[in-house]
Amino acid sequence: MNRVRTALVVGGGIAGPAAAMALRKIGVEATVCEARPGRADGVGVFLTLGSNGLDALRTLGADTGPLAAGFPTPGILLRSSTGRELGVSAISAAPQDGPVSRTVKRSDLYRAVYGEAAAQGIRFEHGKRLVHAQDTGPSVRALFEDGSEATADLLVGADGVHSTVRRLIDPEAPSPVYGKLLNLGGYARGVKLDADPGSYVMIFGRKAFFGYVLSPDGEVWWFANVPRRDEPARAELEPVSAEAWLHRLKDLFADDAGPAVRILEATSPDDVMRASPLHLLPHLPRWHHGRMVVIGDAAHAPSPSSGQGASLAIEDAVELARCLRDVPDLPLARFEELRRPRVERIIKAAARVNSSKAAGPVGRVFIDAFLPLILRLAAGGEQTRRTYAHHIDWTASAA
Repeated sequence: MNRVRTALVVGGGIAGPAAAMALRKIGVEATVCEARPGRADGVGVFLTLGSNGLDALRTLGADTGPLAAGFPTPGILLRSSTGRELGVSAISAAPQDGPVSRTVKRSDLYRAVYGEAAAQGIRFEHGKRLVHAQDTGPSVRALFEDGSEATADLLVGADGVHSTVRRLIDPEAPSPVYGKLLNLGGYARGVKLDADPGSYVMIFGRKAFFGYVLSPDGEVWWFANVPRRDEPARAELEPVSAEAWLHRLKDLFADDAGPAVRILEATSPDDVMRASPLHLLPHLPRWHHGRMVVIGDAAHAPSPSSGQGASLAIEDAVELARCLRDVPDLPLARFEELRRPRVERIIKAAARVNSSKAAGPVGRVFIDAFLPLILRLAAGGEQTRRTYAHHIDWTASAA
């Protein structure tokens, strides 16, 4: 591949602006093409940005906003439906001078990353839904739904789990897998909790999974994973009101120890994210073809249980730029070689947690009996260190 001077980045969420900033850092003029007609400021609830993700943002000079927007999140306390403490899991393992993992509203993270990219001179084009792309050899030609087209040296698919770029790279690519869970969340105020601000509490309930974290200002941020074997159509979920979901969730958690019901009772319907099916992409055979490549959830969508979706996408952006800078012949192959083992290891670990959220009566007995032992063995162990203390040395060669 000859030297890349221009790039089209498809997708303006978190991964897209991060990729554009990383490409700009090596002298590539990148344009972010977003299907939405405007910004996505109000999309999503909250997420964990790992210490490794913040470290990668720092490489891009874009960590100040996310650090200011969120609050430190060092660990998770896991409980059973009876209230029994199952153990504590660390979700931060930064180098001595590095940041601690943070919980941040997705809209705040989006605004911070988008704003920093714009300040660095990244060009955004909204209302550009990609429908087709053609690798012409010397360049790639992208066609959009509005009839316009654009040409660049590289096309980066940062367009999420339902990626169009992924299908263009490989029409036989596997579709995202339904994770047998519905995901929703919200915010509650005026609830008195015996909890340390910033640390999560997660409950393996009898009928569903519930997690919450107390923010420093006293607001409770919560989420729920509701098991469902068959994947519901969008037309089935969209008419269900927030009031109806709150009623159903209170029923699901009524027999569990802990504050789930009190938190739900203190939640306004206006502060509830509507339910959506959880989709995963555990293994994608081909990440690239010619002058097209996918990153983030378009290449490897982990379960939210990993707490790594956004962080891995930002790492991808940094590594992609390093490979384009340092590997003259097959930079995209080198990028996949560097990234695949790490992301698939994290995806597999998260999948095991995900299956526990939908456990039946026998599975709950196993969780209560063996999870404390597993957590004790894993506490501060190699898996946590490898995930959260991961550092990409920008000054080192990717070759």
